[in-house]
Amino acid sequence: MIESPKDEAAPDTDALPPCEPAMAAEPAVAASEVDGADTAASAAGLALSAAEIEALQARAAKADENRNLYLRTAADFENFKKRAARERQESVRYANEALLGKLISVLDNFEIALASAASLTGGSGESFRAGVALIQSQLRNVLVEAGLEEVDAAGQPFDPNLHEAVAQRESSEVSDGHVLQQMRKGYKYRDRLLRPASVVVATALAPPASAD
Repeated sequence: MIESPKDEAAPDTDALPPCEPAMAAEPAVAASEVDGADTAASAAGLALSAAEIEALQARAAKADENRNLYLRTAADFENFKKRAARERQESVRYANEALLGKLISVLDNFEIALASAASLTGGSGESFRAGVALIQSQLRNVLVEAGLEEVDAAGQPFDPNLHEAVAQRESSEVSDGHVLQQMRKGYKYRDRLLRPASVVVATALAPPASAD
């Protein structure tokens, strides 16, 4: 009878040499320590000298100076634009000032012509005065529409901004310092004086001398 082979004996664990304990791992350098070392190295590499710091400060100061200069220049330019726009508006508003200043002398001549025509008699004299008065009225209306304004000085308090005193005269009819007589009319163009009114200013009567 064939004998079955004997089962292999299990290895005798006692016979095996004892397992050596795992070799202790060498202490690894922590990543944080490496990063810290790199950062320190980088910081050491980026350290600036006193001269470099001074140069950066000078550049910063120059940048501030340029910024302030830019802001001032921008403000000046804005003011210039506003002033130019205002001057253009005034130029349009007072475009006829020079022309009206010349035409008021024509009105003066009409006044003189009417005064001279007052001495004429007869139908022809009346017709002449009426024609001159009509032309004068038409011209005055055109000038008024263009902005001309007559300065009414008669009986008004003397105003050096509107009146030009050519003489003073004692009077009891008009208060002291008021216009006694208007010698030549004054004119304004909108709110500008083209010509002051020539006037005689009244002064108070001198008290009578006391008899000795």
